[in-house]
This record gives sequence, structure tokens and C-alpha cells, in this order.
Amino acid sequence: MDFLPNPGKNLIRKVGSEQWLRYPIKTRFITEQDSLDEILAQHILPFLEKGDIVVLGQKIISLLQKRIVYKKDIKVGRCARFLSKFATKTPAGFSVGNPLKMQVAINLAGLPRILFAGLLGAISKVFGQEGNFYRLAGHQISQIDGFYDRAFSQYGQIGILGPVKCDELCQELKTKYGYSFLIVDINDLDGNILGRSSDLKGKEKLFLEILKDNPAGQLAQQTPILILRQQ
Repeated sequence: MDFLPNPGKNLIRKVGSEQWLRYPIKTRFITEQDSLDEILAQHILPFLEKGDIVVLGQKIISLLQKRIVYKKDIKVGRCARFLSKFATKTPAGFSVGNPLKMQVAINLAGLPRILFAGLLGAISKVFGQEGNFYRLAGHQISQIDGFYDRAFSQYGQIGILGPVKCDELCQELKTKYGYSFLIVDINDLDGNILGRSSDLKGKEKLFLEILKDNPAGQLAQQTPILILRQQ
């Protein structure tokens, strides 16, 4: 199989003295009705070589775990509408600047905690510190996705929460298939390692550097899984 990079990305990234191949794997459109084992069997396992690392995007794991809330079930209150106006708009999206996402954040963390996080987050921005709102709010609020149909119309009507038990899932997959696994939340601004099989623990900074330019893309590339291969 010939692996091609996504537009504007490269297949190869050099980190220090190491050179890594990052193969984006195009899949069918994945929904909560799919099976991870079937996806791996169809799209990934036939192309793996010894030592490869499989990188799973956070969104597909959340969908497969049915971590979904539906727009029709969310009643956006006045507080969510008001607070969302103060959220920072970034090229990666509106985040809790979307009133629907802000309401989901309030539902998850409670209004008092969101107000506290918002206040301290605003103060810390004055001193050049970003991201404190999400750290203080907790509850995986930074991972709320969906309610956005620019790339896929299906995501306009659903919100997608952060995945759970990511380390455990990666280790189960490692035990089952013999390859190393990561679950990541990467965009064009930053990234997080959400889960890793036990053999990859302590190497998070390395993999964030390897994936720093978001080789899987963020819009309609439909490549939610990567294969990493060290040359």
C-alpha cells in the first residue's frame, strides 16, 4: 500500500537524531455503531510491521465508546450564552465559545466551578498564562467536540465528550495485537497524549513532538488513525 501525506503535511518528521514515518490511514466514516476491532482488522493490521505504533484519534475512540450528547437534548441557558461570549476563538474552533459546548461544560462541572475557572482563567491571561480555564474546570471539558458541521454534517447535531480509560484500552490492544498504541488529541495548535500502552509510558514528549504538526489533519481528511514507524 502506498501511503500519501495529507495536504500540507509530510510523511517524515525528524526529531533529534531519529526519523519517523507518519502514515495517515483513510477510513470509512466512523460512527458509534462501528467496532474498533473491525476497523483495525480492515484498515490497520494488514499494513503493520514489527515495531510500529498505532495512533488513534480521540474523536473516534469517544464515538466508539458512545460518549455522545445530542443537540436536541441540550437546553442552552442564559449563563451558557453569556459565558460563551468570553471564550477565546482559535483557528481550531470555537470550543466553549459555542453556547452548546458551554452548556455541556456547565452540565459536566457545575456552574459554580465553571464561574470559578472562568474568573481565574481571565485573571491568568492578564499575566500571559493560557489554558487555566480548562485545567481548573476539569471534567475533560477541553476535549468536548462536535456541534460543528464544517467538515462533516453528521457532527452538527451531536457533541462528543472525551474518551475514558484510555491507558487501559491501549494496553488491552497491545496485549491483543502485539503492537503499541496511543490515543491522542492533536490539533493545529497543540496536543495531548490521552492514553498509551505501558511500553510507551515516559515517552509522551517524544510523541507530541513527532505529531506536533498534526499529520492526521483536522477537517475532511478522514484519516483518524496514524501508523508511526521509526526509520
